[in-house]
Amino acid sequence: MTFREALVAINPATGLTIDHYPVLDLDEIDTSVLGCHRAHKAWEIVGFQQRAELLQRLAGRLEDQRDDLARLITGEMGKPLAEAGAEIDKCAWVCRYFAESGEAFLRADEIQLDGSIASVVSRPLGVILAIMPWNFPFWQVFRALAPALMVGNGMLLKGASNVPGCSRAIAQLLAALDVPAGLLTNLPIHASEIERVIANPLVRGVTLTGSEAAGRAVAAMAGTHLKKCVLELGGQDPYIVLADADIALAAQKCVQSRMLCSGQVCIAAKRLIVVDAVYDAFRGEVLKLLETYPLANPSEQACRLGPLARQDLRDQVHAQVVASIAAGCRLLRGGAIPDQPGWWYPATVLEGVVPGTPAFDDEVFGPVVSLIRASDEEHALELAAESRFGLGAAIFTARQDHAQHLAAERIESGSIAINDFVKSDPRVPFGGMKDSGFGRELGRLGMQEFVNHKTIVSPV
Repeated sequence: MTFREALVAINPATGLTIDHYPVLDLDEIDTSVLGCHRAHKAWEIVGFQQRAELLQRLAGRLEDQRDDLARLITGEMGKPLAEAGAEIDKCAWVCRYFAESGEAFLRADEIQLDGSIASVVSRPLGVILAIMPWNFPFWQVFRALAPALMVGNGMLLKGASNVPGCSRAIAQLLAALDVPAGLLTNLPIHASEIERVIANPLVRGVTLTGSEAAGRAVAAMAGTHLKKCVLELGGQDPYIVLADADIALAAQKCVQSRMLCSGQVCIAAKRLIVVDAVYDAFRGEVLKLLETYPLANPSEQACRLGPLARQDLRDQVHAQVVASIAAGCRLLRGGAIPDQPGWWYPATVLEGVVPGTPAFDDEVFGPVVSLIRASDEEHALELAAESRFGLGAAIFTARQDHAQHLAAERIESGSIAINDFVKSDPRVPFGGMKDSGFGRELGRLGMQEFVNHKTIVSPV
C-alpha cells in the first residue's frame, strides 16, 4: 500500500492535506462484502423493536458527538460549520423517524381473492451498496442507512474519495453499538473497483447519489448484473416567480436555497425564472441579499459561504460561468477566482440566461445564480420544462390553489415547493425523474425500495 493509492483528505479552505487513508485491496473488498452479508443474515432475524432501539441509540450517539462530527465535515469538504451541525441533527432525526415509523411501513397488506386471501409481506433484500457523495457526507448516508437497518438489510458504504474521514466515522458509530460486526461496512476503494462490488452475488441492490455521469455508469453496471438500483442525480431546478408573488419572500427563499452548502446542492434554486412584470424588483432584492454572503472561514459559526469542496469542482464552476458569458449571458457580480489559498468562489449572478447556455442547460454546482426573464406565466412554465433534469422546483405566487394545480399538472419534477425552497424530509419521499434519476428515498416509499415484496396466497 502506498500513499499514491490512498484516499487523501484535503482542507478546501487552505488546500492543505489533512490525512491519507489506505484503500482496500481486491481480497479485502471481497472479504468485506462477505462480512456484511453475514452481519445481515444475523440482523434480519432480529425483531423490529430491537432494530428501532438500535436506531434510537445511534441517534443519541450522533447528538453526543455533534460538534466533533460537524468539524470533521467542515474540515474535509468546507461546509460552513453551522450547516454541518444542522446536517448531524438531521441524521439523528431520520434515525428516530424510522425507528418510530418503520414497522408500520412494513406491515403486511391483505387482499381478498376469489376463495383465497393474498398476504403481501415485506422482507429484507440483503446487502445494499451505497455510493454516496461529498456534499452531505453524513446526511446522504443516513437517509439510506436508517431505513435499511430498520428493514433488516446490511449496507456497504462507498463514500466520496475526498471525505474518507467522514465515511470512517460513520462506520465507527455503528461499530460502537451492539450490532453484528460489519452490518455497516466502510469500503475505502477507488471508483474503478465499484463494479467488482456490484457484480458480487451477495450484493442485492445499489443506491447512488451523485452526478448524472456517475448515475449512468452505475445504472449500466447494475443492469448488467441485474441489481435493484435507486439513483438521485443532478438537478437544474426551476424556481418560478409569478407576478403576484411576495417578491421579498421569493428572493430570500431563492437565495437561501442557492447558497446552501456554498451552492453545492443537487436540489437547489438553480434557474430563477421570473415574469417580466416583477423581474427588476426581484433582481434588485437578490443582489441586495447576496451582499450578506461574503466568503468566510467555514470553521466560524457565522460563515454563510465557504469554499468549494475540491479544486477541480471550483475550476469547473468558473469554466461554466466563463462559457455562459461568452454565449451572451451578462455578469452582474462575482465571477472571478480569488487570489488566495483554497478553493474559493464568490456569490455570482448571471442574467440574460437563455436555453443553449451552460447556466441554463447544465447543472452548475456552485454559488451561481441564473436570472431568467419570462414574458408571462405560460412562458415561465415553458422555460421551466426546457430541461433534461427533473429533481426539484418551486412556484412563488399568492394563489395557493393555482400553485397546487401548476405543481401537480405542469411541472415535471420529483419535489415541488410553493412559496418556499425544496428540502428533503424523512417523512416524505424524495427523488427525481428524467436525467435526475429514478426511485425514491425517505418516507414509506423510500423504505420499500430495497425490500422483497412476497405475495403469499392461501385458501380462506
